[in-house]
Amino acid sequence: MKTNDRHLVSVILGLALVMMCPNPAPGQSPGRGLYVPLTYFKLGNGLKVVLAEDKSAPMVAVAVYYNIGFRIEPRDRTGFAHLFEHLMFQGSQNLGKMEFIKLVQQSGGILNGSTRFDFTNYFEVLPAHKLETALWAEADRMRGLKITEENLKNQQGVVSNEVKVNVLNTPYGGFPWLDLPQYANTNWYNAHNFYGDLKDLAAATLNDAQSFFTTYYSPNNAVLVVTGDFDLPSAKKMIEGYFGGITSAKLPSKPDLTEPPQQSEKRASKKDPLARQPAFAMGYHMPDRNTPEYYAMGLLDQILLQGEDSLLFQELVNHRGYTASVGGGINFLLGNMFDYNGPMLWEMNLVHDSKTSADQILAAADDIIARIQNEPVDQQTLDRALVKLRSSLYDNLGAFGGVGRVNLLACFALFDDDPGRINGIEENFRKVTPQLLQRTARQYLARTNRTVLTVEPGGSTR
Repeated sequence: MKTNDRHLVSVILGLALVMMCPNPAPGQSPGRGLYVPLTYFKLGNGLKVVLAEDKSAPMVAVAVYYNIGFRIEPRDRTGFAHLFEHLMFQGSQNLGKMEFIKLVQQSGGILNGSTRFDFTNYFEVLPAHKLETALWAEADRMRGLKITEENLKNQQGVVSNEVKVNVLNTPYGGFPWLDLPQYANTNWYNAHNFYGDLKDLAAATLNDAQSFFTTYYSPNNAVLVVTGDFDLPSAKKMIEGYFGGITSAKLPSKPDLTEPPQQSEKRASKKDPLARQPAFAMGYHMPDRNTPEYYAMGLLDQILLQGEDSLLFQELVNHRGYTASVGGGINFLLGNMFDYNGPMLWEMNLVHDSKTSADQILAAADDIIARIQNEPVDQQTLDRALVKLRSSLYDNLGAFGGVGRVNLLACFALFDDDPGRINGIEENFRKVTPQLLQRTARQYLARTNRTVLTVEPGGSTR
């Protein structure tokens, strides 16, 4: 997994990063909302395929998302989903170790992969005439990854070192993105160490790896997304030719990810021998995806936390001077509010001076939240939140040559069997009223629904 795409990032070789300029849908007035024209179908082996043409630049983005993330990895194999992200670059039937990366780079492209809560993804952005190259390469490793004892041992070492560098030997390592879910959630699938216990990583066998690949890296557990400048009939023909013959798998039943309702506030504290200042985080359980309250929480996030005009930034930074910055959000550091499929937290975090206590921060935050709970926000505040959210959405869609758009199309196909949901995002937020914001704040930003985590500098290791 990556919090900022730390590894497998290649340089951009002459590719422009293009911001998508959406066209209005039939019967839809210009400027009223995002519209991505798309084609969605499934191959006989169950592979979902999303095609979205965009002729604004001679480039294409290709991505394969597998419906396996660290949330549902096997017990006693924590970190296995992330381990496999590395193994996918160690060679396949027709490509040797790391040759996939060389192939894309030598074609003038960029690529990456990441492991998230509910998926593992791989993408390439290439000149348009290299579409077939990308499709062939992705199909080659889906058809038959080269899983050897040597590759497994090598990548177990790589991932173990990554854990040590990014978590164990770094100040505030894992705080709060890795730590907070473990304290806030009850269900093991939502609460285990996603990065992986070093003992679990070391215990993984070759049979484990082969079984994992056969089960989860099958076409009926994946979606292929292609966006950009391509010919639709030709793309369909290539996809059928390269992916159509790959054998599907019998998928295991999805685990129950349900979290029991939280009845009282949780508090936890941890020592960090490398930290120099205390840190504070609080997380609230989110409403279910696609509900009116879910969209209301997206706007509450903008009002309370996002940007220097947000209420919590104004109060904690500008007014009280407790900290220099405030971070957080929905699915913080691991994606956005659209690309997950299970329980999630809305959270806030900061590093503060030792003279400031966690109770002082909580009291100040509670005062701000109480304003929204006790009285509906004015229309001007709601309109501003909508503008901020729309700006963030479009920034995300255009990132890395349109990979943000690919991400939403893939997730909506994987989780909802409906990539067209991308075209209803803005309208769903426009339906949110001040009264709905108030009701949502009362229910989901209640103290009984939150977990508070503090970091104390110094002390023993974890």
